[in-house]
Amino acid sequence: MMQSALLNVMIGAARKAARSLKRDFGEIEKLQVSMKGPANFVTAADRRAETILRAELAKARPNYGFHGEEGGLHAGSDKTHTWIVDPLDGTTNFLHGIPQFAISIGLDRDGTIVAGVIYNPISDELYTAERGKGAFLNDYRLRVAARQRMNESIVACGLPHHGRGDLELGLKELAAVQDKVAGLRRFGAASLDLAGVAAGRFDIYWERNLSPWDMAAGVLMVRESGGFVTDLDGTDAMLGKGHIIAGNEALHKELLATLKGASKN
Repeated sequence: MMQSALLNVMIGAARKAARSLKRDFGEIEKLQVSMKGPANFVTAADRRAETILRAELAKARPNYGFHGEEGGLHAGSDKTHTWIVDPLDGTTNFLHGIPQFAISIGLDRDGTIVAGVIYNPISDELYTAERGKGAFLNDYRLRVAARQRMNESIVACGLPHHGRGDLELGLKELAAVQDKVAGLRRFGAASLDLAGVAAGRFDIYWERNLSPWDMAAGVLMVRESGGFVTDLDGTDAMLGKGHIIAGNEALHKELLATLKGASKN
């Protein structure tokens, strides 16, 4: 697959930051099992990766803005372009030595995501997409799954937990969905869940309480794979509202109706 200059910039930045994350991930098991030590170590790893990403992206596109999980928003002189970056999506997995985490880079152009990269350094799976040009896993073109029945579908989701999210609503939604699907999966990295939908590994996915950097690249990935993505109100305000549902047209419609029904009970 021929990659554009823009994607090459994003991929190069992701791979360089990934080398730092892989080194740090290898050190996790050597740390004493305490709350403070590993947690601080992971925060430092997160920040190191973001510093690398910002520096590498700025080399190629010095005027673009940068919106990172750790450092916040830095406006560029080019007001039409902003990188939306999660240097370590799946921090809790990383902290526990679970190899399900990713670097996520999306490029916003005047309010539209036009390019995205999601990279899992451990599996070496590189997801890329550009608006109007399709989505790919390494060199393979991606398509969302074609299943039309909820009872045959594997559904990825996020779950509320201690200190985050509406537990009561989460339980209502889970109860409403569990009775209709072949299986539920919770992997702990939103960008990889969206990439999994794009690749047809999951039939559909929903989650609440997300940030723009969790979703930006993945939204484009699903759409360029033929899928549908909205917020849980059925509109296009995922990045602002912080909740999302993604899948093929039929399953997106059915799951959206199911979740809306659960929230009213």
